[in-house]
Amino acid sequence: MVKVSAPARVALVVLLLAALLVAVVWLLQRRLIYFPDRSAPSPTSHSVSGVQDVTLRTVDGLNLDAWLVAPRPGTPDEHVAVLVAPGNAGNRLARLPLAAALANRGITVLLVDYRGYGGNPGSPSEKGLARDIEAARTYIIEQAGIPAERLLYYGESLGAAVVTALSAKHPPAGLVLRSPFTDLPAVGQEHYPFLPVRLLARDRFPVRDLIARITAPTLVVYGTADSIVPPAHSVIVADNAAGPVRIVAVEGADHNDASLLNGPQLIDAVADLAGDII
Repeated sequence: MVKVSAPARVALVVLLLAALLVAVVWLLQRRLIYFPDRSAPSPTSHSVSGVQDVTLRTVDGLNLDAWLVAPRPGTPDEHVAVLVAPGNAGNRLARLPLAAALANRGITVLLVDYRGYGGNPGSPSEKGLARDIEAARTYIIEQAGIPAERLLYYGESLGAAVVTALSAKHPPAGLVLRSPFTDLPAVGQEHYPFLPVRLLARDRFPVRDLIARITAPTLVVYGTADSIVPPAHSVIVADNAAGPVRIVAVEGADHNDASLLNGPQLIDAVADLAGDII
């Protein structure tokens, strides 16, 4: 019988534990990426007027609930719409303050919930989210009657990656990226430096590569104190955009601060971009 030394046994145990950790991360990684609130927001959960329940139909057969928010009565209807792709957590109720602020500027807003979010069926993935946002674009053009040349895409964090990919396929009138990362493995490596994230990542969301192909006017908004997506990521995305870019840095704002949801700097910048396409 071959005798194994104590250091060799320790090394073997460490290797086996590392392999087990990698296997667990590979199998469960989407639970570290997507944090859906699976509950369906009820009509009584908010007091915002002009909110309409709509259904988005994906190419793979899912029916997804979303909200279409009309311009507030008494404001000029600019016949411009913003398609909002949310981040990786919560549901559409959390983005309603954004929609209300834009509706107050005469802008129509479609608040999307991905598969697995907000009472919707399915489980989120990069491919799935791409199908969901394409269904949202189809709805707002074909059902809501918004011309493509008056449609802005707005993406929040992970949603910025979703609408960047949509822009590469269907160019918008304007693109708003709020707290974008360069690609998902890169930001994942920031939070899990002890794991080979680039080797393990199943969903990649290559924003920096795609934005270099997009010529639509682009607005990049980020917080200078963002602890989730390092501000440098957003700057790099802006620097790589092929079209005209405006950067709005919200001083002292962290990733989930209200100033990056419906703060005046953000809303003014989006309204300015909308005004440019009228």
